[in-house]
Amino acid sequence: MVAKVFVDGQEGTTGLRIHEVLAGRADVEVLRIDAERRKDPVERARLMNAADVVFLCLPDAAARESAALVENPRTCVIDASTAHRTAPGWSFGLAELTREQRGALRVAKRIANPGCHSTGFILLLRPLVDAGLVPRGLPVSATSITGYSGGGKKMIERFQAGLDPALKSPRPYALGLAHKHLPEMQAYTGLASKPHFVPIVGNFYKGMGVMVPLHLASLGHGVTVEALHAALAARYDGERFVRVMPLRDPAVLAEGEFDVQACNDSNRAEVFVFGSDDQALLICRLDNLGKGASGAAVQTMNIHLGVDEGLGL
Repeated sequence: MVAKVFVDGQEGTTGLRIHEVLAGRADVEVLRIDAERRKDPVERARLMNAADVVFLCLPDAAARESAALVENPRTCVIDASTAHRTAPGWSFGLAELTREQRGALRVAKRIANPGCHSTGFILLLRPLVDAGLVPRGLPVSATSITGYSGGGKKMIERFQAGLDPALKSPRPYALGLAHKHLPEMQAYTGLASKPHFVPIVGNFYKGMGVMVPLHLASLGHGVTVEALHAALAARYDGERFVRVMPLRDPAVLAEGEFDVQACNDSNRAEVFVFGSDDQALLICRLDNLGKGASGAAVQTMNIHLGVDEGLGL
C-alpha cells in the first residue's frame, strides 16, 4: 500500500530534506503543489485532505492556519514548527521519550515534531528524572551549540555570504532567556521549572551539541556519575537511533575536544556522560537537520504508518 504524503512548506530546509529522504521510496507518493499555487489555501487544503500524512514545515502562525485546513479524519498531521509542541490534543514526536511513546504515535493524528535543542535536552534529562536521579525541582542549566542551518533561510544567507566578520566567531543568542524550545524542554522532562538555557550558533552549517552540567551534591546522597550513565544506558538499551557512549568516553578524552558534527547526515543521537567525583557533564550530539528536524519527522511518519521505523533513514 502506497501512502500519500504532502509537505506544506516544501521550500524550507526541513521541507527540502524531507523531500530528499522520501524521493527514493516506493511506498510513498509525494503530492506536489504547483509553484504558483503554493500559497493558495484552497489548493493546499485539497492536497492535505487527500494525503495520509501531512508535514507542516512552516512558521508557527502559518502552521496553525494549515492545521485548521485538515478536515479528513484519516490524515495525520506532523508539525515541524513550535506551534503545537505543548498543545492539548497533540502528541510529541520523540519516539524515544518513553517506552509507550511509539504506541501513542501509531494512533495519533496530530503530532508535534520536537525542536532540535529540546531533542538533545530531553534525551539527556527525561530518563534521569524518571529514575529519581535528578529531582524534579532541581534548577537545571543547559548550553547548546548548533550550526547556522537551524536559523532558517535568512540566517543561512547571512553566514554563507561571508560578508560579516563578526559571524566567524560563535554567537550566543536568545539572551532574553525566552527561547521558543523552553516550554517543551520543561514539559517533556518533567522538571518543575524551565531550564536556564543558552543556545550558541557557530559558523558551520549543521551539527549540534547540547550540554547539561550537574553538581552531584545537588542530586541527593549517593548519586554518582556511574549511576547517571547506567540509568541512561538502561533506558536507551536497544534503541536504534539513540546510542549511549562509554562512560567518560576514552576516545573523546584522548582527542581532548568534542566534535559536535560527528552525527551529521544521520538520524542518530549520541549521549555522553563525563564527570569527576563531584560534578557531571551530560552531552547529546545530533544533526540539527536530522534527528533534530527532518529525520525525526520521517521516523515518526514511519511509526505512524506501521512500516520499518528506519526506512529512508
